Amino acid sequence: MARRFCSASVAGVSTGTALKTIIQLVAPADQDVALTEWKIGFHGVNNTHEPIKVQLVRQTTAGTMSALTPRIKDGRLTGSTLRTTAQHTATTEPTTTDILDTWTIHPQTSGGWQWSEKTEIVIGATQRVGLIVTAANTVACDATLDFEE
Repeated sequence: MARRFCSASVAGVSTGTALKTIIQLVAPADQDVALTEWKIGFHGVNNTHEPIKVQLVRQTTAGTMSALTPRIKDGRLTGSTLRTTAQHTATTEPTTTDILDTWTIHPQTSGGWQWSEKTEIVIGATQRVGLIVTAANTVACDATLDFEE
């Protein structure tokens, strides 16, 4: 990895009321990527709505989603080209194989997790990691996956 700190973010995605992949990161064909942080925030307005299940998962297919262009966070590397790709807002769900972690977050709040260098999640070449939600009530959400390429 070349130590390029990068981010893929999406805003205003509707959760719906069934399982939904909000954002997915895809490693390049010949390079591993280290997932360093995830963040998600919900725009709920009702304080009595049930918490939303958020899961970080490995996925083996693309499903049907919109393309998303990750960005390099370090302004000194503006000439660099990222090889990692991303997509968001699944209309057809990808195939999920492994659940890496699960959290429950109230629909009026946000959450996230940051890994240390020793515990970051490595996404192997051509592999996919997604952030999925299961909500009882539809709310909008914003999500970010930070990574090192």
